[in-house]
Amino acid sequence: MEDINPHISTPLDYPLWLSLAKEVEPLFGPMVEDPQFQDGLKRALLGGRAICVKKKEPASLLGGIIFDRLENEILWLAVCSANRKAGIGRLLLQESINRLDAHRPIRVQTYDPSFPSGLPARKLYLAFGFIDIRSGGLNPAGIPTVIMERPAAQTILS
Repeated sequence: MEDINPHISTPLDYPLWLSLAKEVEPLFGPMVEDPQFQDGLKRALLGGRAICVKKKEPASLLGGIIFDRLENEILWLAVCSANRKAGIGRLLLQESINRLDAHRPIRVQTYDPSFPSGLPARKLYLAFGFIDIRSGGLNPAGIPTVIMERPAAQTILS
């Protein structure tokens, strides 16, 4: 089994991210040819906001997550189909949550419960304490989504 330690991705990983994005386009909508996605991905890689689990030979991403510290949200999470159900999504989500502000709500847009293929993603977010707060509309692939939120941690004053 590959070493599945999540780590901050670098701009050198850009082609690997595009390969993963290409694989998940049916669930997310067009990304690889979208200049806005390309620009956002490059900024995330340069800004240390992209975490991945990488396979060395042949070089590929087993999964990746992009987060936004300012908005305190998860922007993108994907695991390649061959490595789903191996705990990679859980590792990536935990690592990104550790880098966000637990004293503020953390948000993510994911699949609506009516979309069966999105149930594993929902289950993952629910396991981390996220709850549905409102509809997210249709994503670019035409799939219904919801906005989920992980409530802020309570600070105990002494």
